Amino acid sequence: MTTSPFLTRLEQPKPLLADGAMGTLLHSRGNDPLDTCFEYLCVSHPQRVADVHREYVQAGAELIKTNTFGANRYRLAEYGLGDAVEAVNRQAVKLARWATALHEGVFVVASVSSLGVPMKPFGKLEREQVYHAFHEQLSVLISEGIDALLLETFTDHNELLVALAVARELQPDLPIVAQMTFNADSRTRLGYLPGRVAREIHQAGADVIGVNCSGGPSHIANILKLMRQSVPEARFSAMPNAGYPEQIGGRTIYPSSADYFGQTATTLQQLGACIVGGCCGTSPSHIASMRFALDKVDTPSIDLILSEALPSEAPTATEHQPTELQTRLLNRQFTITVEMTPPRGYEFEHLLKAGDLLRSAGADLLDINDSPAAKMRMSPWALCQLLQTQVGLETILHFPTRGRNLLRVQGDLLGAHALGLRNLFVTMGDPTKIGDYPDATDSFDIAPSKLMDVIAHNFNQGTDLGGNSIGKPTHFTVGCALNMFADDLNRELDLLERKIEGGAVFALGQPVFEAHKVEQFLQAYEARFNKTFDFPVLMGIMPLFSLKQARFLHNEVPGISIPPSIFARLEQAGETAPQVGVQIAVELAQAVKPLVAGAYIIPAFGKHELAAQVVNAIR
Repeated sequence: MTTSPFLTRLEQPKPLLADGAMGTLLHSRGNDPLDTCFEYLCVSHPQRVADVHREYVQAGAELIKTNTFGANRYRLAEYGLGDAVEAVNRQAVKLARWATALHEGVFVVASVSSLGVPMKPFGKLEREQVYHAFHEQLSVLISEGIDALLLETFTDHNELLVALAVARELQPDLPIVAQMTFNADSRTRLGYLPGRVAREIHQAGADVIGVNCSGGPSHIANILKLMRQSVPEARFSAMPNAGYPEQIGGRTIYPSSADYFGQTATTLQQLGACIVGGCCGTSPSHIASMRFALDKVDTPSIDLILSEALPSEAPTATEHQPTELQTRLLNRQFTITVEMTPPRGYEFEHLLKAGDLLRSAGADLLDINDSPAAKMRMSPWALCQLLQTQVGLETILHFPTRGRNLLRVQGDLLGAHALGLRNLFVTMGDPTKIGDYPDATDSFDIAPSKLMDVIAHNFNQGTDLGGNSIGKPTHFTVGCALNMFADDLNRELDLLERKIEGGAVFALGQPVFEAHKVEQFLQAYEARFNKTFDFPVLMGIMPLFSLKQARFLHNEVPGISIPPSIFARLEQAGETAPQVGVQIAVELAQAVKPLVAGAYIIPAFGKHELAAQVVNAIR
């Protein structure tokens, strides 16, 4: 199979320069309101569309997007044009071809975005309906001989994956660029982080993965960096807006000047983009400035602010974005999280490397402990935020109530939410008398089960414990502890019911060393409540490191019981005990996998490389 000219061009050192906005440009030049069907102008006012294409080519764009962004059945139906799918898409490609006919090296790329109606489970469209809508639009575009397909501005990457699959079915060798858009907190509308989105799109077969719209160059650069960290072998694209929009005099105005925007082209190039261009608010002058910067050998790059969002520019979020954990549990996807312990000091680089290793092995989340064994550690909130932004995996923050009064508990919850931490594992915490500072305050004002109730029924409803408004509601996903192997199962079941009533939606289980005891717990639950146990549990899986460690856990740690057969295997293993411990952990995980919602890997002594082996084997 020969490589397409489009993909061959991407192998050159200089990025391929795409055009900029179409809809906002047409809006800014005419009397059309923003709710106009700009795609239908291909039929009703073709010259206006062709003029925009020509101006972008003259500005130096090598990639011209067809005016088909929303030319699908559902979006067109909003204007009474549901039957015009073929006419609009066919005419749009012809216009782009006509406008670029005299210019060599310019590619006509079909722009396709989301259907405008969400897909289940968060919307009403079945996957089959989504498939047929994309098939209808893409079959027309592909039949007109496009050079590549641009899937852009998707807010749900699961919908994008359907479109990508349709395109591959219609023309397997068609080059595909797949771009997502992200909210100001660097998450998709459904709460997914850039790293996870990039991996899944890359694995689905997109030739280029990237980000567009979302925000200005700084925000886009930050997301691009996270994507590249997650899938370093991929090709990337980046098409930012001209900043965050403002409404002035009835017009939507974007603040980024052409000069500033142009200089960001080399920055995006240095971050790994092989395609750069513009999105909302950009014009031929912005693209001409990018062309100048890319062609000028000594153009300095702009030192963009690489943070999750620019607080002074970020628009206020108005909708709840489910966490990735919440989404996975809802979809009954087997979920793997790995525990990490914050460092003694403030050096954390080794944990970022460990996070990268675990992400590559297939971990879905990272679970951050808070002062285990009452030892002084770096703030787990800080580590959670660093891992989420620099590794690209969502985290579960352990949130103990011990040692916190009601003022601190509630303030800490607000602080965690402000940092983008949405998943909480509420626990009592270890007593200070066993740790570094045995005389430290050990009292608490609120028990874990009550705090779960406060989070779910106060904070997530917009009030504090006293009923005072906190402004917008929080959106925490709350987890609890569960010991399926407790000596008194009736007491454990009573506690679990209280936690569920309080608002817990998942549990982290004690480490399992005898798989049959999980079935015994499920039977006990069914006998007690006369219903099947259907509560998501991420079962504790602890790769044992040595015979000595196993003996300590069995004899000194409450709630852990290790059978003689495991002691015998570790003793026989000798120096290879760590690898035998990994094998035992994998066997246990596979045995309980059909019975639980996921695995909670607890590495011994920070041996994340052994945890990665377990994760990879389970995957």
